[in-house]
Amino acid sequence: MKSNFIYLLIFSLIVIAVSEFIGFQSIPIGFISLNLLPLVFAIVITMVFGLSFLRKGILKKIYSKDNVEFSSKYLIFIMLPLMARYGADVAPKLEEILQIGWIFLLQEIGNLGTVLFGLPIAILIGLRREAIGATLGLGREGELAYISEKYTLGSDEGRGVLSLYIIGTLFGAIFFSIFAPILLQFGFRVEALAMASGMGSGSMMTAASSSLAAIMPEKESTIIAYASASQLLTSFLGTFTMVFLAVPLQRFMYKLMVRGGE
Repeated sequence: MKSNFIYLLIFSLIVIAVSEFIGFQSIPIGFISLNLLPLVFAIVITMVFGLSFLRKGILKKIYSKDNVEFSSKYLIFIMLPLMARYGADVAPKLEEILQIGWIFLLQEIGNLGTVLFGLPIAILIGLRREAIGATLGLGREGELAYISEKYTLGSDEGRGVLSLYIIGTLFGAIFFSIFAPILLQFGFRVEALAMASGMGSGSMMTAASSSLAAIMPEKESTIIAYASASQLLTSFLGTFTMVFLAVPLQRFMYKLMVRGGE
């Protein structure tokens, strides 16, 4: 068991090294750029090697049941250093950000959208308890922490939020790296789009803000500061919005749409 854990650590270091060597890749497509972060490559690599027909020999030891359970249980700890980074990005633009602070607060209402629109669709396509984890939010750090503490990541709810977390990391960053520049071309102010980039996901925020900064390099510092401030606020206030608004609303809707709330 202990040797399997050592294999996991070595494998993780190799994957990180390879992903960082590949680095941030920006693929221009017309007037937009498709931005791929090292995190995306890391997840793709671990998913490929985790396929059942490849789990043989040393890979079988790396992807042992104990290692998988350990990884899911302690995943939340790797998210904590992100908060310190957001604070460092916000500080230089703090005075400017405080002048329009109420706008940052207003966007927190958007956190209820995944429950209002996502939950009925999830139930309609056949999900049950998994829908609770999958539609509580974007399935990022805050939702991951809440679901893991309340239900554990091994539960149906945990599998729902983990699935959304992986899908969001793979496709969410790609989507927002394309979508943000498109909205810029439609006349939206870059400051508004920068604020909208802070949706509670480090990878999605980086992808969206990096795409905007690539188009308007003269406003790069403003874009990064606004996106980081919005991200920081979403991570903080979004927790209260989730616990006191999204969770009760989700429970009410779930019981209403699923017989007995089972």
